[in-house]
Amino acid sequence: MKATGIVRRIDDLGRVVIPKEIRRTMRIREGDPLEIYTTRDGEVIFKKYSMIGGLEDFAARFCDTLSHSTSFTAAVTDRDSVIAVAGSGKRELLGKHLSASMEQIMEQRSIYSYQGNGQSIPACEGIEKYTASVAAPILCQGDVLGLVLFLSNEDKVPGEAEQKLAQTVAAFLGQQMED
Repeated sequence: MKATGIVRRIDDLGRVVIPKEIRRTMRIREGDPLEIYTTRDGEVIFKKYSMIGGLEDFAARFCDTLSHSTSFTAAVTDRDSVIAVAGSGKRELLGKHLSASMEQIMEQRSIYSYQGNGQSIPACEGIEKYTASVAAPILCQGDVLGLVLFLSNEDKVPGEAEQKLAQTVAAFLGQQMED
């Protein structure tokens, strides 16, 4: 654990304010769920909770299947980072933070497909090599949980089949979270 030197008091309702600088660097947004842990030493630890994070193994199997049946790298993300990848770039992409452009696509709640014209969109911060060919948001009860991505390091233009596959897997994962 890293000490910040910031001290906050608990108010009469048991609330504590997480400073803006920490929320920004940890990518904690208003409404984000936080999981609370305690230690035997009396520490209280807040950890960002990822609803889809519990499906990492399941998502990894989906990615394997998607990658084998297409010529793209397949990935599943939560709201912040890549949680499962199959295909080229697995080591480079797994666990990496999503780019700001991917976060915008997620917030728009509509499928993105690269058309071959214009600038391609990098999937992760600091990794320009892998760009999104298709991005389909995973929705659960109206909330965006993450994305299903088809990635390429060659600016490949996806077909309708890849768009439908990503959309179908995103819908399936969203329904799994509702159950």
